[in-house]
Amino acid sequence: MHIRNIDHLVLTVEDVQQTVKFYHDVLGMEIIHFEHNRTALKFGPQKINIHQVDKVITPNAGMATPGSADLCLITVEPIDEVILHLQQKHINIELGPVERTGALGKIISIYVRDPDNNLIELAHYTNT
Repeated sequence: MHIRNIDHLVLTVEDVQQTVKFYHDVLGMEIIHFEHNRTALKFGPQKINIHQVDKVITPNAGMATPGSADLCLITVEPIDEVILHLQQKHINIELGPVERTGALGKIISIYVRDPDNNLIELAHYTNT
């Protein structure tokens, strides 16, 4: 067997609306609604399904809890433009810019927190 790509991942959150607002307004993700009144955030060919902590959807992660995720998201824009955008949105940058290694090579990254305190790494490949 060979895995081709990630289709979606799940974030367990305290407040779906607050999470959706951050990912849509700050990170530009599309809000989608699907079966059983569920919500997801779409970007490119991927999505993040949103599960509210007190409304368990089964099956789920063994220890699904808000604030336990650490995601790296690749930006189209260079990191200096991302920093300006975040400053305009009054989003605190926890660390960066710093050089890291992504799946396809060197990246420049900054780190922010979402409303549930998940660590969100925003990165841009240096060779593009």
